[in-house]
Amino acid sequence: MLLRKLQLAISLIALLLLAVPPGARALTNGVRFVDITVQAGITFKHISSPEKRYIVESMSGGVALFDYDNDGWLDIYFVNSLTMDLLKSAEKPQSALYRNKGDGTFADVTKKAGAGNTGWGMGVCVGDYNNDGWDDLYVTCLGPNHLLKNNGDGTFTDVTEKANAGDPRWSTGAAFVDYDNDGDLDLFVANYVDFDVNNLPSQERPCLYRGIEVQCGPRGLRGAGDTLYRNNGDGTFTDVSAKAGVSDPNGYYGMGVVCSDFDGDGFTDIFVANDATPNFLYRNKGDGTFKDIGFVSGAAVNENGSEQACMGVTVGDYDRDGKFDIFATNFSQEYNVLYRGEGPNLFTDVSQAAKVAEVGMPYVGWGTKFFDYDNDGWLDLFVGNGHVYPQVDKANLDAGYRQRKFLHKNNRNGTFSEVAAECGAALMEKRVSRGVAFGDIDNDGDIDIVINDLDGAPSLLRNEGGNVNNAVLIKTMGDRSNRDGAGARVKVVSRELVQIDEVRSGASYISHNDFRLHFGLEKRTRIDLIEVRWPSGVIDKIEAVGVNRILVIKEGKGLVEQKEFNRLKTK
Repeated sequence: MLLRKLQLAISLIALLLLAVPPGARALTNGVRFVDITVQAGITFKHISSPEKRYIVESMSGGVALFDYDNDGWLDIYFVNSLTMDLLKSAEKPQSALYRNKGDGTFADVTKKAGAGNTGWGMGVCVGDYNNDGWDDLYVTCLGPNHLLKNNGDGTFTDVTEKANAGDPRWSTGAAFVDYDNDGDLDLFVANYVDFDVNNLPSQERPCLYRGIEVQCGPRGLRGAGDTLYRNNGDGTFTDVSAKAGVSDPNGYYGMGVVCSDFDGDGFTDIFVANDATPNFLYRNKGDGTFKDIGFVSGAAVNENGSEQACMGVTVGDYDRDGKFDIFATNFSQEYNVLYRGEGPNLFTDVSQAAKVAEVGMPYVGWGTKFFDYDNDGWLDLFVGNGHVYPQVDKANLDAGYRQRKFLHKNNRNGTFSEVAAECGAALMEKRVSRGVAFGDIDNDGDIDIVINDLDGAPSLLRNEGGNVNNAVLIKTMGDRSNRDGAGARVKVVSRELVQIDEVRSGASYISHNDFRLHFGLEKRTRIDLIEVRWPSGVIDKIEAVGVNRILVIKEGKGLVEQKEFNRLKTK
């Protein structure tokens, strides 16, 4: 009997091991994501209507990771929203700024900073638009938007009206981008639908989702165009959308935005993830204008030629072939789409072959990023999920209203394995995720995650255990180029390992990631070459650099500062 029980136990263990995707057992490296929100002192709560009667009540929740006080530690900005019932309330929900104290905790400095009053907020992006060395905030809203100028003393001033940057429509994704390479940051803003709180969509004919009554939209509602603001260099912006060819006159439903030089010509292009309409890929022609090449590039629709409900978006070289790839999250009963870069402005939908499609079918995906969570030198993928219809719970549809996250481990062969269950209970907790931002909050060399959930408290997920591998963080400082170095392409070479990335504002779903670029190096102990190609055309090369440190590279000066990772605490 004892022998029989032992054999049964061995069989069960074997089955459990087989249930873990190939490669996951050996390559997760013991990494776990632990929710430290409460112990970190974060008490922010996102406000949303429980019933979600109108589509505008389902879409908010951007979050930004950025160093607003230049102390070397990432701070957090959470965007808050309103509801129809709160529109006329005397006290409205506030967005929130949390200062990183450098000891694992954060302090709410919203009131002192003057950064909380953003109306019906949606998303956020970050950029030093006036090149004064202090990163500013742009908050998208159910119009008008807000440009918050960083005063450099811990406070912000709302300069929207003076700057002429307050798009009055329903804005979602946004990104600072120096599209004309003149050394200052311009601003691209995606807009969603034409939504007027004083003239609400009729509810006489209810909208149905798989037989249940739900909020209406976006289909059936008129879309809103997009905006490109050119930086005039004097603290003001000019709307050049129509002249530049990016105004979206047909009114597609813009959501996620990511800016990247997809064809390597030195001018930054713009990708817009559109909901229920084809995506835009605006090729920068280098003369102040763009051309939409979404269809001819292969990135407008999926492999079946169908438009999808694209929302969040990320760019990275997941297969290390030197070409950038695009990943976009989608609605339930569709699949998250992976466009593999095949060459300049050419993409192929490889979602099925890469094994990222099937798992997402019952889910609704939002914030996302290519990032190397275990520092092994290969980009993995994260997806935050959560439905828009609370009513799906009553009908037992899809994966429910509250949904778990995805962590796709890169198998190094063009495929991914979904390993969230092996990396901590926090990833499996069912929430209504929206914006997700990525960055090293404790400066220990691995990437942490902050998630703004639609209903209630956010999640601050600390990466624990990944330090068995080496890595490097690179901060860029422009001189002739914009101060943040947005648009700079960075190549890191360590023996046979060659990686590329770009400094970007915005991305994910209406959120902003750490400007510092992170490169995992596995067990390699030296970087042979770092090459930075700046938007100005200047190229800096740094050779023979150590690992496990934060490097500051200044345009034309090379490596100007380095500091070892903070690895004193026990994980």
